[in-house]
Amino acid sequence: MPHPLSRWIGLAGSVLLTVAAFLGGALPHGNLRPTPLSIWQGPNGPLIIATWLVGTALLAWAWWSLRDRLPSTRWVLVTIALWLLPMLIAPPLGSRDAYAYSCQGASYAAGINPYEQGVSALPCPWLDTISYIWRDTPAPYGPLFVMISGSIVTAAGSLFASVVLFRALAVAGVALTAVSLPVLARRCGVPPQRALWLALACPLVPVHLIGGAHNDAIMVGLLAAGLAVVAARPGRTLPLLGGGLLLGLAAAIKVTALVVVPFAALAAIVGPYRIRALVRDGGWVVGGSLAALIGATVAAGLGLGFISGLEQGGLVVAWSSPPTAVGQTIGYLAVIFGAHVDALPATRALAMLVLAVLLVWLWWRARHRDPFWHAGLALAATVALSPLFHPWYWTWPLVVLAATSRRTGWFALVALVTFFMVLPDGTGLPRYSKMPGAPLMTLLVMVVAVWLVRSVRADQPRSVRADRQPAPVD
Repeated sequence: MPHPLSRWIGLAGSVLLTVAAFLGGALPHGNLRPTPLSIWQGPNGPLIIATWLVGTALLAWAWWSLRDRLPSTRWVLVTIALWLLPMLIAPPLGSRDAYAYSCQGASYAAGINPYEQGVSALPCPWLDTISYIWRDTPAPYGPLFVMISGSIVTAAGSLFASVVLFRALAVAGVALTAVSLPVLARRCGVPPQRALWLALACPLVPVHLIGGAHNDAIMVGLLAAGLAVVAARPGRTLPLLGGGLLLGLAAAIKVTALVVVPFAALAAIVGPYRIRALVRDGGWVVGGSLAALIGATVAAGLGLGFISGLEQGGLVVAWSSPPTAVGQTIGYLAVIFGAHVDALPATRALAMLVLAVLLVWLWWRARHRDPFWHAGLALAATVALSPLFHPWYWTWPLVVLAATSRRTGWFALVALVTFFMVLPDGTGLPRYSKMPGAPLMTLLVMVVAVWLVRSVRADQPRSVRADRQPAPVD
């Protein structure tokens, strides 16, 4: 497919999705308990579904078709800007999170701790825009974002203006990623135009990060900037401290960004891995990260409530989360034998244990290999093993892997599939397709687990042989 044709096909898809947002997006006073069937039977239902499906397919095809043949970085950036442009004027698309941000910001501005009380405690003037399940739950976001939300709501004074400012913040996050990603890509030997295309032309970015005005955009931007600074100046005290501060600010938006800090500490080392070198160079990264996170926590004056807020993800049960799918499947199998088993707590707890072990193993493995690539794998594992999965979560590992990985097919395919999981108004299709969704996801988990075990066993002898080879003599 010629490059100009792909660009305009993607733009057509973005325009159609904008039309779907106006017809039946996450409008402030829309149906808060929709189902795919109720959307179809509602006003403009068939047209909403048709524009969403065709727009999604066109945008996804244009992105996928060009992932390995891109003319230049400038062409990529112009195309990304074109695809983002329609989303700037669209109503919130694919999520009602922007309304939740506004209410949490209003709570904080009114002196209420959003980590202790839900937004219904104010009561928020826009409470009827938020899904019922999230009205009485504490905020799961970091202290920096809570402060930003409070400032935005105070400055805006209305729901519409607040949503506009949250979208502007998302645009700033995408712009920061666009500036930072080429630096990281060059350090890892990846063509910058390919990294930018995979990370920012991905349909998840225009639809969910910009259209949905998600705070993940600014978190990812700060994360990419922090990694880029560390990559550009390893072994240099001030740049490493600055990179650590940026990573800490990312964690103060969403605490999951802390996952990459130990890997950034390894990347800060000049020369081979040594404990002394890790303390000398990596210590600045870790210290800067902790200083930024602690500073934001103290400035917000809300304590560590954002940690307990992360538990709210367990309220949603959808097979798009692999540990949730396994728990659902066990329950379905138990019913066949006349038993009723709630396996979700066990499978989710086991997934957290597996994640902890896997993160340690990845870090240990990264000591003598590319730590940035392993950071991307760590983020991918964090998203995959969490009890809750939203499509925009995949942008976390996507950005890092796009700049560090030689093989792009697997994580690009995940992004492509997840793009089709959410309707314009935020209705998640996995919640209404438990059968056969959960058993199929469970089967995929088994296949991936077997493949990973075989890959580790096959890789181990090569690593041992490499370690035993004598050093070259000059």
